[in-house]
Amino acid sequence: MSFGRLDRSLGAQPMSDINMTPLIDVMLVLVVIFIITAPLLASSIKLDLPTTEAAKAGDAPQSVTVIVDASGQAFWQDQAVAMDVLVRQLQQSAQANPQTEVLLRADKTVPYGRIVEVMGAAQSAGLNRIGFVADAPAAAAKP
Repeated sequence: MSFGRLDRSLGAQPMSDINMTPLIDVMLVLVVIFIITAPLLASSIKLDLPTTEAAKAGDAPQSVTVIVDASGQAFWQDQAVAMDVLVRQLQQSAQANPQTEVLLRADKTVPYGRIVEVMGAAQSAGLNRIGFVADAPAAAAKP
């Protein structure tokens, strides 16, 4: 006869269920990382790829120059023009090639409103590519 306990406990049984809490935590962290980094990846590389094989590889982008001097007078390709003539010239350029770039050269003393008028005329004509031309600073004189 043995002296012992009659009921025996088998101890801790192995768990057969998967603990989902750590898995869900990891997945939520990954989702947050992808939400934060996806817009950065999409906007960091901008490609303007051709859509047809008929495009010529040697074509350089066309551009027109609009100059606004210190008095606010607009010039189209180095010729003084009134605002309505400038609008017509911009519309003709847009009809000829909608991808024409407008190179805007403006004196630094020109009021901001005048520059906005010229930009608005270009955009209303259908030319959305506008580049501002500036001079490089003078190099320091070497002794």
